[in-house]
Amino acid sequence: MKFNFFLKTIIALFIIVLVVSCDKDINEIGSEITGDSHYGMDVAYKDVVAYNQNLGPVQTNNLNINQFGCYTNPVFGKTKASFVTQVALASVNPTFYSPTIDSVYLHVPYYSTFVSTDAGTGDSSYTLDSLKGSGKIKLSVYESTKILETLDPTTGLLQQQKYFSNQQPVFEANNGGVKLNNDDKNIDPKITTVDNSQNDEFVFSDKQIKFYKNKADGTPGTTDVSERKAPGMLLNLKKDFFQTKILQTSPANLYNNDAFRNHFKGLYFKVENASSSPNGGTLAMMNFSSGVITIVYHDKASLTDTAAPTRKTLLLNLSGNTVNLLNNENTFPGYVTPNPTTGDRNLFLKGGDGSMAVIDLFNPADNYKYDKTTGVKVFTPNNVSDELDDLRNPAVGQQKWLINEANLTFFIAKTAMANTPEPNRVFLFDLNNKRPLLDFYTDFSLGITPKFNKFVHGGILSTENGKLVNAKVNERGTFYKVNITNHIRNLIKYGGVGVTKDSTNVRLGLVVSENINNAINYSLNSPFSSGTGSYSFQSKYIPVMSVANPLGTILYGSNIPVGDPDYNKRLKLEIYYTKPD
Repeated sequence: MKFNFFLKTIIALFIIVLVVSCDKDINEIGSEITGDSHYGMDVAYKDVVAYNQNLGPVQTNNLNINQFGCYTNPVFGKTKASFVTQVALASVNPTFYSPTIDSVYLHVPYYSTFVSTDAGTGDSSYTLDSLKGSGKIKLSVYESTKILETLDPTTGLLQQQKYFSNQQPVFEANNGGVKLNNDDKNIDPKITTVDNSQNDEFVFSDKQIKFYKNKADGTPGTTDVSERKAPGMLLNLKKDFFQTKILQTSPANLYNNDAFRNHFKGLYFKVENASSSPNGGTLAMMNFSSGVITIVYHDKASLTDTAAPTRKTLLLNLSGNTVNLLNNENTFPGYVTPNPTTGDRNLFLKGGDGSMAVIDLFNPADNYKYDKTTGVKVFTPNNVSDELDDLRNPAVGQQKWLINEANLTFFIAKTAMANTPEPNRVFLFDLNNKRPLLDFYTDFSLGITPKFNKFVHGGILSTENGKLVNAKVNERGTFYKVNITNHIRNLIKYGGVGVTKDSTNVRLGLVVSENINNAINYSLNSPFSSGTGSYSFQSKYIPVMSVANPLGTILYGSNIPVGDPDYNKRLKLEIYYTKPD
């Protein structure tokens, strides 16, 4: 008996392992074709109305990631992105006696990927991430003499202060007047020629940063490496400014960071086109909060100390309030005045202070409704699409559809986009209530990187066969598909006969996104109204990760007539369903 029990147990375990293994294989294979198997399901296509909406200036303070540099997008025009940040003492209330500055330098690491290390030299190579363009830019760093408020004084300090993308003139008028990155030589001490690579001809370099030990006589060395850093912005800053502003100021200004920020209000990184790249340049995504200013100085140990001054360092962190200042031309070839009634042929999505799309699901025709008790059709409008009313109120003797899957597929206008860089993702959200859709909250799928999380909900740039685009091998996208199955289920389930309160068919917004995991909203400087008549609605907010993304795309919209070569690429709601027995 014991042997039989043991044998049965072994057989059962083998079957479990076999089933799990097969399931694993199926899941791995299916991961590339999720949503493409609809065997036994019916499909219906429902109308939508999609149109463009310009955004105007957007809130840009305290972003986790910032646009920085110059870039001319072949489709959407030129962008110049500058930056303002507060500065903080890494260690407050320092004591100085007779300090003399040796050097001041700023370092802000780039987003980069390690490639390899040379075993002979110890030098490492990297590739830079999140760069667009390859030309030089003109970079000027100034003291900012404008206080960056945390709380808004116009609200009695009851609300957070908001700064917007179009406020560069304000900071330009309060820039201190002294250019702090005035070293005209290369940051590499081995290069002694004048090249203005730290200012007027600045370039985002992928070279590893190396610091060298001084020679025996105390002069700067160029052979013995003392420290290596990953690629980043490295600038020598004006020594006499920091000697006066920091080392010779009143100790009260250094007592804590509140006092310090009132004394030294911050830095203004102004970007312009370099003379060598009047229509080009490079735009990077930057995390300035990891930036540090290092002040190297010599000082005595006390007022009565007679020994030679010793080498010391003081660190200033680029932390506190920040503002990303955007100057966009926002030229859209072929752009027309949006038509909220019939929709637009093309949808122009552009990050920053660019544009978005507004989408109404189902045909807007509203000629009748269904009586909540009897289900009888009554020819009186009810502010609900007749298409949606019909789905909520099936014919007598029939039941509502079982919704297996519902998608919005946004095809890219490839000819118009040509070789323009494409955003990796678009984000569909509830414009009425300024929040993601239900499908966002119920999707816990994890991608190859966090930016590709929630891949079932989707919106990821995909090739014609549905695979993720690999931009490193110059692949181009064909479409973005967004799965809204749960949203459509709720719209149909919670509506019709016997339902006390219908689920609202909310207006949707579509934007480019830098990271779908961050779903908070930022304010628009000028709210906009979308729709007409009873469908009119005012919007005051935009997803913050659209603000952070500098890219744009052109999609096919909903207003493409029958017989047009691109008719099948028009935007429509795709519903896979099963009719209950």
